[in-house]
Parts: sequence; C-alpha cells; structure tokens
Amino acid sequence: MERKVNVYSLDGKPVKSIKLPEVFQTSFRPDIINRAVLAAQTHRLQPKGVNKKAGQRNTAESLGPGRGISRVPRIKGGGTPAAHQGAFAPGMRGGRQAHPPKVEKVIRKEINKKERLLAIRSAIAATANKERVSKRGHRIEDILEIPLVLVDDFEKLQKTSEVREVFQAIGVYNDILRASIKKIRPGKGKMRGRKYKRKKSALIVVGENNGIYKAARNFTGVDICEVRNLNTELLAPGGHCGRLVIWSESAITQLESLFS
Repeated sequence: MERKVNVYSLDGKPVKSIKLPEVFQTSFRPDIINRAVLAAQTHRLQPKGVNKKAGQRNTAESLGPGRGISRVPRIKGGGTPAAHQGAFAPGMRGGRQAHPPKVEKVIRKEINKKERLLAIRSAIAATANKERVSKRGHRIEDILEIPLVLVDDFEKLQKTSEVREVFQAIGVYNDILRASIKKIRPGKGKMRGRKYKRKKSALIVVGENNGIYKAARNFTGVDICEVRNLNTELLAPGGHCGRLVIWSESAITQLESLFS
C-alpha cells in the first residue's frame, strides 16, 4: 500500500509530501537483523593467543608427598626464599594460564549477502513503525511525524547551534537530552574500562555530507551517516530495532536504488 509522508522545513513546517520507497514495506525480521549485527561486531575482532611456553620457563618441580607441604611445582634453589615459591601450575605466581585464548578459535560470524541486504531493509522499515521506535526507549511525544523527513538544506548546516534549533523545532531535542545522561554500569564492567553506559539517540541519514557531520557530531548519542553507508548496527544498535531516524529528502530518494 502506498504511503506518503511530509517533508518538513528547518523550522518544523510541512513543505510538501513525498511517496515512501517500497523498502519501508519490508517485513519485520528481527532474527536476521540480530544475525547481521552480530556478524558486523565479530568482523572487528582480532584472533589472539598466548605463547605456548608462557608461564613454563622455570625450573619448577614438585617435591612429592611426605614432606608436609602441598605437591605444587616449586622453583629449585637451595637456601633462598624462592626455594618454596610455587610456579608453572595454573594459579601460581608467574604460572601458566589454565585455558588461554587460542588463535584457532573461530570468532568470526558470517552472513550471506542477500540476508544482510534483507536485514538492512527490514531495519529501515522498523524505523518507520512508531510503536517500535517508542518501545526502544525514544521520546517521541513531540516529534512531528515518523518517519521524519527534512529538506536538503538540513545537510548544509555548519554549526551545532543551528542543528540544536532544528532539533527543537521538529521535537527531537527531548530524546537528545535523554541520551545525554550517562549512568554507571552495574557489575564488574566498572573495573574493565567500561564504567559508564551511554544511550543512543537519533540517527541522521543524509544523501551527501555538506557540513552536517561537523555540526551534529557533538550531540551525545547522535550518529550521522550517508545513505550509501547504512548498516544494521546504525539502524538497530545492539540488535534492538526501531531507532529514531531523521532523513533528508535526497536520502529518501536514493533508498530504493541502493537497497532494492
């Protein structure tokens, strides 16, 4: 069924209406979207391992039973404090790892080209579903319309203050503020270099970058992408579909030819 949406000016007023491309009618396939996101994430991983002799370059040997001490391997050497120092075994100071990472382990997930394309099409269609966008956590109470399409002048903005005014005019700024609040992660992740959790806000999709990248990059949670570089990670971060997307008119017109 043909669906039309309004194209809004930078001050939030409708200028004209356009027909949505057929890609927005793609069926919802969260299973394939999740597979595509997982494949993209694993393609950034690098196989790693340890030296086969790591933790074993010592003279450690067990003294055996009958001495009133545990039978862990101990470094040889008479009369020194190191004489009873455990080594070699897992759990000992300077000992080997019990189950070290191996470069042979297959950590890269693959996905067929047609499935990846279907995942992108399905993720694009999910961004036009108001219920899924709301369920993902975005604040859409004041947003003019979903999907939200702006005139191509949006691509030419040069200053962050100009983009902020547009966000306020089209009702997206509340969601930007939601994503700007960072929270401390529960659990041991705090000790592993990922103490704070950041939320995702709007995704800006343009036909061509004429300054919008530099103007909008300082907003927390906002991503900017040219339509030809769209992928499932941007459209469904973490595999969760229904991201709030702001399209430029030229990006909408290019969609069908790119993802047909």
